Amino acid sequence: MLAMRLHRPGEPLRLERLPIPCAGPGQIQLRVEACGVCRTDVHLIDGELPHPVLPIIPGHEIVGRISALGVGVSGFYIGQQVGVPWLGWTCGACRFCLSGRENLCDAARFTGYQIDGGYAEYTVADARYCFPLNPASAGMTALELAPLLCAGLIGYRALRLAGDAKPVGIYGFGAAAHIIAQVLRHQERRFYVFTRPGAVTSQNFARSLGAAWVGGTDQMPPEALASALIFAPAGELVPLALRHVAKGGCVVCAGIHMSDIPAFPYADLWGERMIRSVANLTREDGLEFLELAATISLRSAVTAFPLEQANEALACLRTGRLQGAAVLTMERE
Repeated sequence: MLAMRLHRPGEPLRLERLPIPCAGPGQIQLRVEACGVCRTDVHLIDGELPHPVLPIIPGHEIVGRISALGVGVSGFYIGQQVGVPWLGWTCGACRFCLSGRENLCDAARFTGYQIDGGYAEYTVADARYCFPLNPASAGMTALELAPLLCAGLIGYRALRLAGDAKPVGIYGFGAAAHIIAQVLRHQERRFYVFTRPGAVTSQNFARSLGAAWVGGTDQMPPEALASALIFAPAGELVPLALRHVAKGGCVVCAGIHMSDIPAFPYADLWGERMIRSVANLTREDGLEFLELAATISLRSAVTAFPLEQANEALACLRTGRLQGAAVLTMERE
């Protein structure tokens, strides 16, 4: 099979021909149809995430068809379309796993980080952490489904942690934000979008998805926010969002990596404002979100790249040169 592998952080991925991995006990083998290119992949490749297993095949927004079942796997069938997310394994026995917080498991292993991911024609995954996509896939292509497996899931968890009040502020309008904007529109919740100053294309994209107000991070929103979701990996946005949030409001940092948060006066936090982070996801999050995605006919805006152009896709994401999500496709002419 062909795969793109990372051998050393800071270097481009290498296109390599590798043996097709076999499904071990409890695993499923997938013929990959599409794999989203996530901001987390950029952090991994740029050396901003600690202790990756190397060499590694990145990619954790995987959509594929089951091509083999390992011993002990039940509830799946050959040819079934499934999704593989970031969370790839947990211990199941620690205090976090036993209290519905498996996303915080200290022994957790992650797809495309400690477990080979989906920048490949085939992959294997623990069946317990895979999502059947049949209900969510009605009318959606594999390319459109792929970003739901992380951008959508993390955005959904961030929104849940932010609470139900409105208006909601969104900082950064990439893959996760454009998906969660559709959820907010479905919920009839007013939302305001902040982009880099002068990012006209992103601002117009946000308006097209129902944003009630769009502006640069150097502008004030028309009213105080009930909550703020920060998708951009920029720590300087945290104090800024706090100043935009009303008393009792919540600022949710939705990325796995963020630059350092600068010092800010206590007065910006006072008034029972909160800062929270999102750590990974739970399988419950995934099942809830995928059911919702099917219900509201959610659509991902995607730019497709062939597998061997993964480095180009990462560069576009790194520099903000595309709207929506980048997705690798394994289809050949």
